[in-house]
Amino acid sequence: MVTRFIITFIIITAIVISVDFYVWQGIKTLLQNAQARTVRAVQITFWSFTAFTFVFFASMPLINVRQSSMAVRVVLSLVFALFVLKLIWVVFLLIDDLVRIGRATATNKNPLNMQGINRSTFLQWMGLGIGSTFFGSMIFGITKGAHKYTVHAHDLHIENLPPSFNGLKIVQISDVHSGSFYDRIAVQKGIDIIKEQNADIVFFTGDLVNDRATEMEPWKDVFGQIKAPLGVFSILGNHDYGDYVHWPSPEHKEKNKQDLVQHHRDMGWDILLDEHRIIEKDGHKLAIIGVQNWSAKRNFPKYGDLSKAYNGSQHAHVKLLLSHDPSHWREEVTKHYSDIAVTFSGHTHGMQFGIDTRWYKWSPVKMVYKEWIDLYTQEKQMLYVNRGFGFLGFPGRVGMWPEISVFTLQSKIS
Repeated sequence: MVTRFIITFIIITAIVISVDFYVWQGIKTLLQNAQARTVRAVQITFWSFTAFTFVFFASMPLINVRQSSMAVRVVLSLVFALFVLKLIWVVFLLIDDLVRIGRATATNKNPLNMQGINRSTFLQWMGLGIGSTFFGSMIFGITKGAHKYTVHAHDLHIENLPPSFNGLKIVQISDVHSGSFYDRIAVQKGIDIIKEQNADIVFFTGDLVNDRATEMEPWKDVFGQIKAPLGVFSILGNHDYGDYVHWPSPEHKEKNKQDLVQHHRDMGWDILLDEHRIIEKDGHKLAIIGVQNWSAKRNFPKYGDLSKAYNGSQHAHVKLLLSHDPSHWREEVTKHYSDIAVTFSGHTHGMQFGIDTRWYKWSPVKMVYKEWIDLYTQEKQMLYVNRGFGFLGFPGRVGMWPEISVFTLQSKIS
């Protein structure tokens, strides 16, 4: 383990130094007309930050990022963002250098001695501008984006929906990750938005905490404000089992899970552990099925048992499923449970980074999950992937704002 860290640190050091030396050449070019005192001040600041980066990353083995303070997570995020800024700039510097070499080759001259061929000011400032835009977006994501709660409203047209449930209003939130919260006032504003929707039913689709049940204790009074006439129904996500913590014993891990389940109940949430509930109105039945975490991805657990949760709901006129990981839908739900009308998931967060407009949606997580945000349809079945209410790792969001989903059930005549 120590040997691997040393090798990794040496590689990272070599990369960072190479990038920083290259970037420094670009900075010197931009400062070529500046006073010597100014150049010296910039040089000291630049290389001091490089030294700080080395010290910071050298201490990372001693830091549990998810359990670390907000300050540590912010510093880590900004160090990463600044390095990306440099990488973007390096690309433009490299383009300019390749152009210089190409011109020198064509004229059989030494590119270092060529007169009138300097680094392109246009490329210099374009690279710096694009990199700075990314860096500024990261800062905005931390200071504002983390709590930029956004309502996404959808009509769900369900075939042969009984008139008793036509117009039923459902709110979904997911991926709270309470261990990452730091701004109680901002989170309360998100809760107020949920309450303003006046939903008939509320769904929570997993990941209440990062790792430990204790993370939720300071927030129970806040999330306990979420109520609905027909109930608040919840499930567990992959982070709710304590799988990413080294526990003293299996008993400690199990107690952590049971404590978290009790937190759900203390808030008045009806947690479904491979179970279902039937809501009956005017002789019509709506089944709400909740399954524990089940993922088609190898690095996430398969704790859930959908057959157990489903059993007994067969005669319900409409079936709605809560399943944290959206990969469950295509792998099992659509193949074996064709009468489940809608599956509600979360998990991906939209990777908390990307482009999310009405016309175009993109995020790196798209390369891992085929269904990663918003509404998907296959024949008569639908899947909705919520963008998440909280955040994990990076203490903010860029482009992928935290989501409060609002659904209205509508009848679709076959």
